[in-house]
Amino acid sequence: MNYEKKILITGGAGFIGSHVVRRFLRHYPSYLIVNLDKLTYAGNLKNLEDVDQLPNYRFEKVDICQKESLQHVFEKYEITDVIHLAAESHVDRSIEGPMEFAQTNVIGTLNLLECARKSWKDANHVFHHVSTDEVYGSLGSEGLFKETTAYDPRSPYSASKAASDHFVNAYFHTYGLPIKMSNCSNNYGSHHFPEKLIPLMIHNIQTLKPLPVYGKGENIRDWLWVEDHASAIDTIFHKGTVGESYNVGGLNEWKNIDLVKYLCRLMDQKLNRESGTSEKLITFVKDRAGHDARYAIDASKLAAELGWKPSITFEEGLSKTVDWYLANENWLKDVTSGAYQSYYQKMYHH
Repeated sequence: MNYEKKILITGGAGFIGSHVVRRFLRHYPSYLIVNLDKLTYAGNLKNLEDVDQLPNYRFEKVDICQKESLQHVFEKYEITDVIHLAAESHVDRSIEGPMEFAQTNVIGTLNLLECARKSWKDANHVFHHVSTDEVYGSLGSEGLFKETTAYDPRSPYSASKAASDHFVNAYFHTYGLPIKMSNCSNNYGSHHFPEKLIPLMIHNIQTLKPLPVYGKGENIRDWLWVEDHASAIDTIFHKGTVGESYNVGGLNEWKNIDLVKYLCRLMDQKLNRESGTSEKLITFVKDRAGHDARYAIDASKLAAELGWKPSITFEEGLSKTVDWYLANENWLKDVTSGAYQSYYQKMYHH
């Protein structure tokens, strides 16, 4: 079949990536979707087992730090577009091992940019780089991050993402590479590796384990349902202006402690536990080094220019998320034990 586009989605077995892959496979059967993932601890092909038999899906187990392997994939599939989601993304891990974050997030992105620059001979392509609001640093009690906000990264993770953002922009200005960029707030939803706040709390509440909250839980985050993020990426990829960046936010802010307490009440209700049972599990722990006080996204440019907005409220999305985890206990057990990696061996190992 002659496909209209041949899109390389990096990190497509991860949390956000799997939702993007699934959306593009289902909405665009005329596109060939090539999922490229290193399959680290956070990459799980079982996230895609409901769509991995579709005729327009391919998978390649490749590390974006391996430039020759990347170039081979570009040539093998004649890649026309890239949606770049592959990244080391957990702040705590970046504090423990910053070099790995620099290697993957900076050098890996550069490798992709070079492959695209050498492979594409005209402007009829898109290199969509997906980044984070953490590159902007920390907000006070007022104000929102805009696309024009100066970068002020505070952790090794955000510094590595800021560097990759700058390289993407540099390739647009220097080489004319047709780039688009998006910076998103904290994502939540199904298939999320349980080291991040919401899936960790759901898992620990379910198993009656302590609920670790940094400091006093006063840090504020804007939360974005992952399905809405996938639709925003779809919108920006197809309608966004080349060379522009777009902020993607859920338009709601929560203090960490208020979010955890809300989750406790929601879980008690769904598990038919006595009210207050889960809240007793909250344990305050030493604050993270360089912990940004507040993130909040101004997504008005995306709404005004491209017509995107969140489809559901945070409360609705959180209820759907909890329901998914309660209905998929085996997924969580497989992920926490590492057993999910056997799926790759079964399906793709030759």
